[in-house]
Amino acid sequence: MARAMSNPWVVALLALTALRLVAAVLLPVSPDEAYYWVWGRALAAGYYDHPPMVALWTAAGTALMGDTALGIRLLGPLGVAAASILLARAAEALFPGRSAGPWAAAMLNATLLFSAGAVLVTPDTPLLVFWCAALWAAAELHRSGDGRWWLVFGFLAGLALLSKYTALLLGIGVVLWLLAEPRMRHWLLRWQLWAGGAIALLCFAPVIWWNSQHAWVSFAKQGGRAGSTSTGSALRYLGELIGGQAALATPLIFLFCIVGTAMACRAWVRQRSSAAGLLVCLTVPSALLFLWQATGSRVQGNWPAILYPSACIAAAAFLGSGWRRWKQAGLAFGFVVAVAALVQAAFSPIPLPRRNDPTLARLGGWPALAAGVEQARRAQGAQFVAAEEYGLASELALHLPPGTPVIALGDRWDLFDLPSPATGQVGLLVRSERRSGAPLWPAAQPAGEVVRARDGIEAERYRLHTVRVEGAEPPLAVLPSRR
Repeated sequence: MARAMSNPWVVALLALTALRLVAAVLLPVSPDEAYYWVWGRALAAGYYDHPPMVALWTAAGTALMGDTALGIRLLGPLGVAAASILLARAAEALFPGRSAGPWAAAMLNATLLFSAGAVLVTPDTPLLVFWCAALWAAAELHRSGDGRWWLVFGFLAGLALLSKYTALLLGIGVVLWLLAEPRMRHWLLRWQLWAGGAIALLCFAPVIWWNSQHAWVSFAKQGGRAGSTSTGSALRYLGELIGGQAALATPLIFLFCIVGTAMACRAWVRQRSSAAGLLVCLTVPSALLFLWQATGSRVQGNWPAILYPSACIAAAAFLGSGWRRWKQAGLAFGFVVAVAALVQAAFSPIPLPRRNDPTLARLGGWPALAAGVEQARRAQGAQFVAAEEYGLASELALHLPPGTPVIALGDRWDLFDLPSPATGQVGLLVRSERRSGAPLWPAAQPAGEVVRARDGIEAERYRLHTVRVEGAEPPLAVLPSRR
């Protein structure tokens, strides 16, 4: 322990983790995080949107720290710290003597994708943690030649699959590596490889079972995104993808990752470096897949996050001493941008309007909105509060007093094991003005409006409607309340 604490990069990682835990306390809970908190209170083997790992993380965190922002996010900063150490060890195992480990971990932590994922919990958070851990197991396999590492890799890859379906690309990348790298093909005839695959499948089996019981709805939703097309131009979507990644990874680190991956390709081809081949197979095919997707529809900014663990190792291993100052500048810029984003989200020192401040749009004003809704509910004599949007309903369930029932409506709630409301109750429907058309709830009557704001700057405006539970509405579910 004393030896580890004398290592400057370990000390820096501990300080960064402490900072992220503080940010986890200070930042308001986003709608998606509140939605995953609901998952954690209604545990299942699968959900409409994703596999269940993020629900398990929020359930574990809130069991320890209560239904608070820190409880919901607790495992994020801790998991990312562990992933950073394992990524560093993976780099050292693949490229011994190059001091690639600390640089790879530092670059990954300096990206906004990883920094945000370390504080705001989403399915990408456990996905990246287990992806880095599985990469470490593959690196140790490569270094030692010990087939038992396939069992470890299979278990960690299975946990990644329990986090998000894009973890399938991890297995595809490793299979491509085995097929394309002559020195690795002998594993195709070894039982350890197949046992590792069986372990991964066993981990994922509950999700398969859940989907089989729910008309394969989650597989259909996420699988339907691949190859989908939209009305925009390919040039526009490609520009959004590349520009968005340059911003989320920060420009210099994005450049380092591209150059490092290109140099890894050259090392694999010219020097027959099987270690470089692993990085190429985990990075290039998935990158090409996202580029292809962008020729027909928008690629969400968080989807390519899985590219950066291997790309950061490539950048750390192949960008030599001549790049040192540039790497230092990239790290400094990345951490400054990350801190600035956290400060703006927590304290809003710069009074920006919604269109220029995504932290206001997603994080601002939820507790005050809930207080305003509760005041309106009491004034109307309503027995419950309802919402059509899953994020809004989840925020209200998290922030309203425990005695105020929150009803969510929509088809997705049919998939939850949550109670239905009793007929005859009168409630107050909260509906964003951004939603067009009539309310989904039949016979809803206008009853005023409320505004969500932060420091006097409007984030969103909502219409209120009085509603009654009659039994013929869309699917209704009573959400869990704060404990």
